[in-house]
Amino acid sequence: MLSPIALAGDLSVRALEKSFGAARVLDGVDLDVAAGEFVSLLGPSGCGKTTLLRIVAGLVLPDRGRVTLAGADITALPPHKRDVGVVFQNYALFPHLDVAGNVAYGLRAQRRPEAEIKRIVERMLALVHLSDFAGRSVRGLSGGQQQRVAVARALAVEPKLLLLDEPFSALDRKLREAMQIDLRRLLREVGTTAIFVTHDQDEALVMSDRIAVMNDGRFEQIDAPAALYDKPKTAFALDFVGRSTRLAGKVATAANGALEIDTAIGRLRAAGNFLPGSPVVVGIRPEKIGFGPVAGPANTLRARVSEIVFQGSLLTVHFRTTDGDRVLLEAPHGTATPYGVGEEATLHLREADTLVFPAA
Repeated sequence: MLSPIALAGDLSVRALEKSFGAARVLDGVDLDVAAGEFVSLLGPSGCGKTTLLRIVAGLVLPDRGRVTLAGADITALPPHKRDVGVVFQNYALFPHLDVAGNVAYGLRAQRRPEAEIKRIVERMLALVHLSDFAGRSVRGLSGGQQQRVAVARALAVEPKLLLLDEPFSALDRKLREAMQIDLRRLLREVGTTAIFVTHDQDEALVMSDRIAVMNDGRFEQIDAPAALYDKPKTAFALDFVGRSTRLAGKVATAANGALEIDTAIGRLRAAGNFLPGSPVVVGIRPEKIGFGPVAGPANTLRARVSEIVFQGSLLTVHFRTTDGDRVLLEAPHGTATPYGVGEEATLHLREADTLVFPAA
């Protein structure tokens, strides 16, 4: 394990607001990122995640609110005085410089001694496994290699915070997945605090210590990946992180935190606090539904098979209900399906895995 190259800083964002004309892009957001933590901002296009990143970087000024890094207020500071490194979506490498020259660029701007620059560049290229590429033109590098050069350049100046704006979006799937693991390893080795902007839920789940799900300029939920997936706090978080079944329902009975909900696939039982008659959304993760009985209190579902899809390691079975709602079941490849397309199936689901949210 290499010793950290930077003194990581904790980030605090308070009551941040930003509008462009009549459009409110950030609506009073708060965010705390601990020193050395990797947090992903996840959400659809236009939700405010890139604007938040650009405000932290100093590229955009907020209308209201405050940004502090390692205890210092940086809200009004220009970008070059913030001690923040940025890796852009297009990498923004300098085509007239070779790989080593790109990594050294920020160090030379800081007027570091040449011997120190040489030592840091060698170390950074070793960290990103590009030691043999120091003298090569960046124009001849693959997308993944260019991405690693951009990360090395950003880390070379030892920032307290590293910001990454969808740096893998231009890579193919296999390379993107490899780079996710490499970057996660690298940032943990050097101990840098990082904020990562992405619209890719799988990327956020793989890489993050915590994920902040954004929607319409606000955070829907900020949580560890497993907690966000297993216990989403809103229907939006359920929808945006992982695959799910959503069923429209109405609360039939409610007593002591136990609900009975009428849906198109029958009456379901779940935990929750709603009044009888309330319209709700029932959420179910596809791997939680099975063809056979499950342990503990369970719900039984009836739905018709509409499609069986082979997806490599997974088999996905699609069902349709009488009112058109869609139900998904995921099972490992090789699982026997007792029902064919067009047949009505009996499915089982634990009550504990049945999620309930208020209807929009």
